[in-house]
Amino acid sequence: MKLFDSHCHIDDRAYDRDRKDVIENAKKADVCGIMIVAITEKSAHKAVQIANDYPQCFASVGIHPHDVKTCSENSLTVLAELSSHTKVKAWGETGLDFNRMFSPSKIQEKWFLRQLEIAEEKNLPIIFHERDSKGRFLEMIRSYDPDERKGVVHCFSGSKKELKGYLDLNYDIGITGILTLHKRGEYLRGLIDYIPKERVVIETDAPYLTPAPEKNNTRRNEPAFVRSTFMKLCEIREDDPEELSQTIWDNTCRLYEI
Repeated sequence: MKLFDSHCHIDDRAYDRDRKDVIENAKKADVCGIMIVAITEKSAHKAVQIANDYPQCFASVGIHPHDVKTCSENSLTVLAELSSHTKVKAWGETGLDFNRMFSPSKIQEKWFLRQLEIAEEKNLPIIFHERDSKGRFLEMIRSYDPDERKGVVHCFSGSKKELKGYLDLNYDIGITGILTLHKRGEYLRGLIDYIPKERVVIETDAPYLTPAPEKNNTRRNEPAFVRSTFMKLCEIREDDPEELSQTIWDNTCRLYEI
């Protein structure tokens, strides 16, 4: 069995002391692929360097909606150039986050649209972030939806209606450790059977969203823990782990063209 953590942030300083061990832990847990997702220009450089150092790691470049208040055309030009690196397989994460409002909504929309344009120019799949946009995110991606765009809705936690909208646009759905949490994951568990298995990818979002049972022992998530999310997914879907792991591996490799 081999697993792919399709979204993590092991470039974060939380791993600066033991990053090599964290990547080795992932290997021991059958996590043979790791996508390191950038959120700023600085993190993109670090993510690409880590991906360059470890054969099982890959990277994305992009600006998170929390951070677009300091975005500029110059920053995006730098990221566009960095995207030519052989280990860069996606653009993102980018999107809209109207929950904490670290960046004003109009600024988020401006730079989200600009990143959609650049990703299209570079022919890169997009790692989407959406939280509490009240339909605006779906409206924007529907209005700017080139043919054959690949993308994944990272850390899906939306409604059944939103799920249908993403599936209708042919996007993949990223499932995190929220699935394993008794109370917080209840609604998500109820939607799992509506997601075709050919459209599911799994992720940690490490160092955040630690799944159960690891959550009982540590706050810091890591790629190895994606196995817990995967096993819960198998339980809910009543699927054979060997078969589902291969399907999800193939889904992730198709998404990122690996």
